[in-house]
Amino acid sequence: MTRLFLACLLAIVGTCAASNAATENPRRPAPGTPVDVTRQFEGAAPLTTKKLTDFRMRDACVLVDEKEQRYVIVAAGRGNTVRAYTSTDLVHWEGPHIVFEADATTWKDAEIRGIWAPELHAYRGKYYLFLTFNTSTQHSEQWRNWLPRVKRASSILVADSPLGPFKPFSDKPTLPEDMMTLDGTLWVEDGVPWMIYCHEWVQIVVGTMAKIRLADDLSATVDEPTRLFFANDAPWAKRNDEYGSYVTDGPWLHRSKTDKLLMLWSGFGEGGYTVAVAESQSGTLAGPWVQQPEPVFTEHGGHPMLFRRFDGQLMMSLHMPNRPPEERIQFFEMEDTGDTVRVLRKFPEG
Repeated sequence: MTRLFLACLLAIVGTCAASNAATENPRRPAPGTPVDVTRQFEGAAPLTTKKLTDFRMRDACVLVDEKEQRYVIVAAGRGNTVRAYTSTDLVHWEGPHIVFEADATTWKDAEIRGIWAPELHAYRGKYYLFLTFNTSTQHSEQWRNWLPRVKRASSILVADSPLGPFKPFSDKPTLPEDMMTLDGTLWVEDGVPWMIYCHEWVQIVVGTMAKIRLADDLSATVDEPTRLFFANDAPWAKRNDEYGSYVTDGPWLHRSKTDKLLMLWSGFGEGGYTVAVAESQSGTLAGPWVQQPEPVFTEHGGHPMLFRRFDGQLMMSLHMPNRPPEERIQFFEMEDTGDTVRVLRKFPEG
């Protein structure tokens, strides 16, 4: 009886020790577990298959992965992470794959407290993650009766796979540190890469859209930024009553079937968060940029991007409503008219 009691006691102690070890070190896989490099981050949830409307997601971006014949969507995850989901039909998505996690060494002299609006781009055989790091570290100039003006800027990370792991090029943001910037996106013109981004209204009251040339490997910027347009150039743009400000969000460029250069972007209009189109009169980034008078989408949704399904259908992704925590990613089939883009129908319908 004594031996049986001791054997049971040792078994219980061993079970508790294993349980405690798993709790104290959640990164430690069970013996024999295959290692997925995209999931070696604290708190990574088990892979599941879901519809995008089943969980909160905003400011997302879809990459059409030609090599693997799948779609990859990226968005900010819990903590300072970027999560990805994969799909073959745009309806059922497997994930999350944690493709990047910021730590204390990611950004020198500022503690990252959030990641905004990641975008995934394939370029010259590698994959690039454009995202915005947000911090609580304040700039030297602050205004009374105004929001804190903090270090917040767009950066570029690189990986060999769309599922990462992604690595920053340096411990500083890609865009100038003295500017509050966000929502950087990639555009290549005549073989030259550029970042198009928003200069935030919190720093300058009236938000702008701007461009800056990138090095050939996207590791750094070249030359100084150039403003493309102001948020209040749009006839539909609504002034914020509390701050007297105008917002620019989420630029995405598109070459129309008649070779016009269009930019989808978001701001606030009478109906709330809005998607609209600006057109370059020269057909190049240099502009001048003219705002089309009628928005593309006015149902309190925005931060758009365009992609083509494998069957060639032009698609738009955005989140709606723009009201935490209700944001969901929605897809729409689009028409390229040559002069603009317009919504045909929601996908999937219903």
